[in-house]
Formats: sequence, structure tokens, C-alpha cells
Amino acid sequence: MSNRLAKVIDHLPDLRRYALTLTREPQNAEDLVQETLVRAYEKRRSFKIGGSLKTWLMSIMHNCFVDGYRRSVVRTSADKARIGSVSYPPNQDDAVQLSEVRRGFLLLSDEQREALHLIAIEGLTYPEAAQVLNVPEGTLLSRVSRARKALRSGELLNPPRHLKIVGSTDND
Repeated sequence: MSNRLAKVIDHLPDLRRYALTLTREPQNAEDLVQETLVRAYEKRRSFKIGGSLKTWLMSIMHNCFVDGYRRSVVRTSADKARIGSVSYPPNQDDAVQLSEVRRGFLLLSDEQREALHLIAIEGLTYPEAAQVLNVPEGTLLSRVSRARKALRSGELLNPPRHLKIVGSTDND
């Protein structure tokens, strides 16, 4: 096995995690990893010696996802219902909190979820993550900041009401 192939194989767990964050479906995630590896092989001459292989592979994955998967993956209401139907007994506060964070993470906008995943889960630096997403570093910082703020505030799980209920005594 060549040294380059071994290095790519070392990044498969990272690619699978990121693919699952992007697609939200295990089968689609595996397809995305496969497409990424095929495209990486086809574009292997574009890799800059001394560059970060992980960043390069994740950039390819992001581009594959943007090129096709975002349009083809239809999010069903069943996915949202499945996320919302998870419940735990009251004595499992940690599990409930973790479930709420996971649910909130999945409810983030695609841009915020992708940015936060690359920074918080994959451990990429801000410049590397900005390169993967092909956005300016300031845009990435903003997306991560807004994502963290939304998760901390719980606004995704309890959105503010903007409509007054007719006949209500609330002063909303």
C-alpha cells in the first residue's frame, strides 16, 4: 500500500463524520465519502505537497455535497418527527441535555452547522475551515459565532412567538 493511500485512509473517520453532518443520513454519507474519494483520486495532481491532506479532502467533500447532494437529498418530515420524538426519563438530565444539543445542532442552518462541525468536531483551524467551505475567514467566524449563540440560547428549540393568539390575554 502506498504512503499516500495510507494517509488518505487515516482520514476516513473524519470524512465519514463530516459527511454524516452534511447529509444527515448514513447511506447518503457513505455515498458522499465514496464520491469524495473518487474525485480526490481524479484530482490528485491538484494537491499541493506540504498542504493539509485533511483540509484538501474536506474541501472536495464540501464541493461534492454542494454540487449534487444538497439538491438531491430530500429532507422528509419523518426525519424531523424522529428528532422530536426522542424522550428520556426525568432522572437522565444529562441525556436530555445532550439530546437537546443534538437536536439544536441539526436544526441549525446548513451553513452554521457545517462551520461549527468543522471547528468543534473536526478540530480544523478557522483558516482551514474557511478554505474547506470556500468562504472568507470572517464569514466563517460569524457563522460559528451565530451557531454557538443559537445553541446556548436554546432559540432553535423554543422559537419566539411572533403571532398573537386571537382571544388570548397575552400581550405578545
